This record gives sequence, C-alpha cells and structure tokens, in this order.
Amino acid sequence: MSDGLTHLNNQGQANMVDVTGREATVRTAHTSAKVNLSAHVVELLRDGTTPKGDVLSTARIAGIMAAKKTSELIPLCHPIAINKIAIDLQIIDSGVAISAEVITSDRTGVEMEALTAVSVAGLTIIDMVKALDPHAVITDIRVDSKSGGKNGDWKRA
Repeated sequence: MSDGLTHLNNQGQANMVDVTGREATVRTAHTSAKVNLSAHVVELLRDGTTPKGDVLSTARIAGIMAAKKTSELIPLCHPIAINKIAIDLQIIDSGVAISAEVITSDRTGVEMEALTAVSVAGLTIIDMVKALDPHAVITDIRVDSKSGGKNGDWKRA
C-alpha cells in the first residue's frame, strides 16, 4: 500500500523508516531561504544599529541550535549525529539571504536539519525586527543540494 512512500507502513499509517540496514556514510545538505525586509530595516542591519542587538549572530546561533533539535520537531525524523552546521547570512537589498550546510556521517540524510536551520534563522530575524517591520516575510525555503546516501547526489537546476 505504501507505493514507495517510506513514511507509510503497509496499512498506510505513519511510520518511522527503519534505517538499521543502511550503511553510515557522509551525507551533506545545502539549503537556503530569504527574509524580505523593508529598506529601513536593511539599512539598520547594515549599520549594526537594530534596537535588539546583533540580529545576524543571534539568527546564526538559533539556526545551529534548531538543526540539532530537528528530530524533536519533525515527528518521523531520526535523531542523528551532526558533524557540522554552517550558516551564512548575507544582507541583500531586499533583506537577508540565509544558507546552511549540514554534514553527518550517519544512516539517513540531513535535509530536514538544514531546512530547519534556515527556517529558524529566518524566524529569529523576524522576531528581532518585527516591531520595525511587521511586513517581514520568509520566502524560498528550499534544498539546494544534497550528497551521499542511497539516492546519491542531487542539485537544484
């Protein structure tokens, strides 16, 4: 009944995938997101004068912490050993571009951890500037590439 949907058992019920027989290999995921902000907030970020302090450093730490907690947030996500989390935040004219790289040597991939990292980094930016820009929005949360594992390498065109 699952038709290849690995998070469903033979009865069509939610099921955590059994990765027991998989080989532990190096797996990497790169993800990105954007936070669209007003020109005024972008100027404050560039000047380092936002009222709540260092927005980008706080967002970076929040993203790292979130990636480590992914299996607690996503119901069928395996807890895995994360070897590296790198988050980059770039101020751009329309707001902040966020990217994450997450690496593991485990039996399942790290796409969800990397997506969680950029999502929570974006949420943190919004939390720190929401009084200045209630129209701030997170967009384009996506996997850009992944490597390793059963399905091999993949890159967004």
